[in-house]
Amino acid sequence: MNIGEKIRRLRIEKQLTQEELANRCELSKGFISQVENELTSPSIATLVDILETLGTNLTEFFSDASEEKITFTYEDMFETENEELKYKIKWLIPNAQKNQMEPIMITLEANGRYIEEEPHEGEEFGYVLSGSIILHIGNKKFKVKKGESFYFKPKSNHYISNNGKTQAKVLWISTPPSF
Repeated sequence: MNIGEKIRRLRIEKQLTQEELANRCELSKGFISQVENELTSPSIATLVDILETLGTNLTEFFSDASEEKITFTYEDMFETENEELKYKIKWLIPNAQKNQMEPIMITLEANGRYIEEEPHEGEEFGYVLSGSIILHIGNKKFKVKKGESFYFKPKSNHYISNNGKTQAKVLWISTPPSF
């Protein structure tokens, strides 16, 4: 394990400069640079201070936990169907509720619709892959066709429907996860 490389990665994830990390740990910027470049090794006490500042601890830092999964296959995805409302929803990333955003694929049959969601914090983005939909936000309606997208802050009740005669598919990303 390259301790310095892992510390650099954690520092960048926390959007800290070497100087900011050094100041928070009462160390010099040069020392942090040397640690990150594997030119010196911190004492255990200093490493504990650095890791606490970066929001972790020795156990998590040195755990052999597998790397974060980056790519996903069809087998990783989960799909459910609502025959009454005529939609299918496919979760493209397993356990996405632990992430900051949640991408799904919604398939609406002709005259289908997704459930109405209440206002919540965050943002919603969608891209229509096929067909066309009506985006309902409060009392407003927006027609969104294949190749078009939508983006809004969900401050009102909202849902999508398909008033067309053909199936519609929408890639929909919500933050925070809400599906």
